[in-house]
Amino acid sequence: MSGNDSSGLSGGVKVLIGIVILIIIIGAGFIVKYNSIVAQHQTVLGKWGDVESTIQRRMDLIPNLVNTVKGYAKHEKTTLAEVQKLRSLSYQTKVDISNESQMKQLAKQQANLTGALSKLMAVSEKYPDLKASQNFMALQSQLEGTENRINVARIRYNESVQTYNSTILAFFGRIVNNIMLNYKEAIYYKADIAAQKAPTVNF
Repeated sequence: MSGNDSSGLSGGVKVLIGIVILIIIIGAGFIVKYNSIVAQHQTVLGKWGDVESTIQRRMDLIPNLVNTVKGYAKHEKTTLAEVQKLRSLSYQTKVDISNESQMKQLAKQQANLTGALSKLMAVSEKYPDLKASQNFMALQSQLEGTENRINVARIRYNESVQTYNSTILAFFGRIVNNIMLNYKEAIYYKADIAAQKAPTVNF
């Protein structure tokens, strides 16, 4: 009898140990996945910050560019006014990276601004003095570099979104996210077709 009792107790202990180990494994899995999701979410936010800073850099160049063109081409009022208006609209646009309509609105506004800047840069063809201006040439070079930076930042942001979304939409990631974080999918920044090509600034 005592031998059977000992055997039964030993089996019960083994089951209990097995349950504890299973709980630890599942808990560890939750912690690892939680940390992974948080890290990827922060990466997406960081990459989006890079997109915003490059867009801001372009908008910071616009006032000097407009003033330079205005000094040589006062009659181009319509083009100058359009660029200033679109720049102002860009400042008013607030974007939540999980809001698709806001992301589309930003992409459209940036495409419109890109088109307006292309017109503004083309103005120099009519004004040789403007085209030869050292200030204008420096600004057009900075604008070209900024357009390239925006495109690179956009690509890197979208890559981070793909990794992040894949994680939170996978089976275990979805469970951990729904229980512990409740993060939303990030929206890709899909540039308008017109915005995929930088303004022509090589005259």
